[in-house]
Amino acid sequence: MTLAPDLLYDWFESPAGRLLLAGDGTALHHLGFPSGSRASRSPHPGWTRDPAAVAGAARQLSAYFAGELAVFDLALAPHGTPFQKRVWALLAQIPYGETRSYGDLAKALDAPGASRAVGAANGANPIPIILPCHRVVGADGKLAGFGGGVPLKRALLALEGALPPGAAPDAQPRLI
Repeated sequence: MTLAPDLLYDWFESPAGRLLLAGDGTALHHLGFPSGSRASRSPHPGWTRDPAAVAGAARQLSAYFAGELAVFDLALAPHGTPFQKRVWALLAQIPYGETRSYGDLAKALDAPGASRAVGAANGANPIPIILPCHRVVGADGKLAGFGGGVPLKRALLALEGALPPGAAPDAQPRLI
């Protein structure tokens, strides 16, 4: 994934840790986690800090983490291949409090054998939480990988009341 070298960014202190938000002042391009396989520990060298540019995303994320927002209403500009963008558009359609399997998404794309490709596109999602890739689980309900780590995925699903039976933890999940 290549992001524009001149985006505007700010940090958002969330219950999931410090998130990096980046956009162009009109649309959000990136949400980065503080840890995990898709961690964003620092902004791109060409980016400019501008809290106002991502304030709308920060407000909506705050409401989401408080349990007061189920549907994000933000302009988004994810960068990816046409196939990835099709997968991400399906992610945006998964309702709060529900999950889908990788196979479900592949079938919705009229590509029932493409579960692994859907998984790869899901893993490349540049705007997680808002494009809710955490709502995608294995066919057996087990929690598969997540850019912010499986414990965070479990906590987000618990926040939404959407933990599948096969994903029930032996300890109560919570946001950090």
